[in-house]
Amino acid sequence: MHDKTLLWVASSREDLRALPEDARDQIGFDLRLVQRGEAPRDWKPMSSIGAGVTEIRVHTGGEFRAFYVAKFSEGIYVLHIFQKKSRKTARFAIELACARYSAMLRARPRG
Repeated sequence: MHDKTLLWVASSREDLRALPEDARDQIGFDLRLVQRGEAPRDWKPMSSIGAGVTEIRVHTGGEFRAFYVAKFSEGIYVLHIFQKKSRKTARFAIELACARYSAMLRARPRG
């Protein structure tokens, strides 16, 4: 089985690069697991964003999150990566991920 390609939506790749090194490494490790068809170490479904969206949760010197969807054959769409500043995920992060999910659905290849 071949690893799935990571498809970065909007600024998600730059957002990952802007995180502290430890958080960046841990999210990268979990995305690599997903590429291999495995589950990330700490995750939860985020159906409120869209069908098949999953949240990677990283706890290192703060709380960091990555939203992605891996159900499409062309690859894994990384929708949003951010630092979580409060117990509840900020409305802005959810709305941004929803908008990116909708845009990704409109733009992705049909097949």
